[in-house]
Amino acid sequence: MAAGLRIGPLLRYVDGVTGDSATIWIEADRPCTAEARCASGAGGSTRTFQIAGHHYAVIPVTGLTPGTTTEYEIRLDGRRVWPLPDSRFPPSTIRTPAPGDGVAVAFGSCRWAAKPAAGHDPVGPDALDTLAAHLATHPDAERPDVLLLLGDQVYADETSTATRRWLAARRDPRDPPGSEVGEYEEYTRLYDESWQDPEVGWLLSTVPSCMIFDDHDIIDDWNTSAAWLARMRATHWWSERVLSGLMSYWVYQHLGNLSPAELAADPLYAEVCGSPDGTDALRRFVAQADADPAGTRWSYRRDFGRTRLLMIDTRAARVLREDGRAMLDEAEAAWVREQALTDPGSYDHLLVGTSLPWLLPPLIHDAETWNAALCRGVRGGPGGRWARFAEDLRQRADLEHWAAFPSSFEALTRLLAEAGSGPQAPATVCVLSGDVHHAYVAEPRWPEREPEARVTQLTCSPLHNAIPLSVRLGFRFGWSRPGRRLGRVLARHAHAGPAPVSWRRTGGPWFGNQLMTLALHGRSARLTLTQARRGGRLVTVDERILSGS
Repeated sequence: MAAGLRIGPLLRYVDGVTGDSATIWIEADRPCTAEARCASGAGGSTRTFQIAGHHYAVIPVTGLTPGTTTEYEIRLDGRRVWPLPDSRFPPSTIRTPAPGDGVAVAFGSCRWAAKPAAGHDPVGPDALDTLAAHLATHPDAERPDVLLLLGDQVYADETSTATRRWLAARRDPRDPPGSEVGEYEEYTRLYDESWQDPEVGWLLSTVPSCMIFDDHDIIDDWNTSAAWLARMRATHWWSERVLSGLMSYWVYQHLGNLSPAELAADPLYAEVCGSPDGTDALRRFVAQADADPAGTRWSYRRDFGRTRLLMIDTRAARVLREDGRAMLDEAEAAWVREQALTDPGSYDHLLVGTSLPWLLPPLIHDAETWNAALCRGVRGGPGGRWARFAEDLRQRADLEHWAAFPSSFEALTRLLAEAGSGPQAPATVCVLSGDVHHAYVAEPRWPEREPEARVTQLTCSPLHNAIPLSVRLGFRFGWSRPGRRLGRVLARHAHAGPAPVSWRRTGGPWFGNQLMTLALHGRSARLTLTQARRGGRLVTVDERILSGS
């Protein structure tokens, strides 16, 4: 039987500097040779590799011409499988930058992929679906050059009705983890559900993407604290869950973040591709990564002309000891610092992708700082009544953003100021985040010298999810003047001094399924927020200049 395409193609890496190479990710239904052929004559091929009975390929595409757009097709064992016959979408293309081109970076997070029943979607229209439909029917519309997916690409702990039925046919749903996914095959079901969506499938075939995980890719509040982790490791099902989650992340998301040169130099990728079945090798790797996070780096850097992206892992790289809590382990923090400060003057815009916002509503920031101090034992000592109360509250209220790691918050604040300062400072330093199911723009103010760059926190989520009215009201109160005052009361109770930076909200909060886009050209930066509305409409709700004209 001829090989078929199960998921994909996903256009992942497109070289943002030379414009001459790309990678395309696919999942086939059997072993085969996967080939990409471009109308321009560029292309490439590779054999699939096997993980847990599934067959994947990351196809290197070489010979592309900078500054061009070329259609491509996918062939498996020589037979064309993409584009699909009678497709209603335009041909998939690879668009490469030319020297001096700007870049349009679209970003968001939190996409629950469940399909609506009987045409009604209880959480509203999907922003990626709506963007895809808009681009497919308006060929002259401004198209992103890259899509940054900042976490919660799949929801391992909030499955759809269809997936719950599928899980119930495999195992007894009364046994933990119940209606949540528990092992690798069940994770593949989540990616099937998400990426086989026709609109999203076409969008990801023609717009390059960069991805990073957040908590729901594994489980809600993943790595909140040492106490949380100990509780999870005491269950009989957690080990398989986290290993399967990391294995599937490596296959479905991480590999596409890497350049062809990085893939060629990756010993695990070489081992997996060089063996008949790479499951055991990958499983050993992620088991070590989970046991010793400092030995693995999921963070990565991408350059798009004179725009630099640092995508930071804010989940697996955490140090959870109460006497040394940090968002990033020492090696990871040093890597981020080096990448941000290397070759000053070589980029006009620095984008820091972190699934969790750096700057939160002030009340929430102070509440997390207060909570971290109590958990550390500033009142009653470690393990005392206040510490036990605070740990319970931390887990119940999701108090685990940058502010809950005060030393890391301060280190990131210093790094952003340093990267944005000096005679070769970039025009903008933008922290791109999601997670909190609303969008806003926040701008910091340093007590002493302001950086030359314009520094902003740009938060955008969800792509497709909901937020209860009570939480909406809570976020609004968190930005209010009474909320700020309450936050300072909490900070004083924990003997916490003022934050090393102050900030104010200059846009939002906006609620809905939405996407932000940064258009960067030279030293100019323009931000646009669009929301998906019923009827397939993509509506611009905010547009502003961050730098230049």
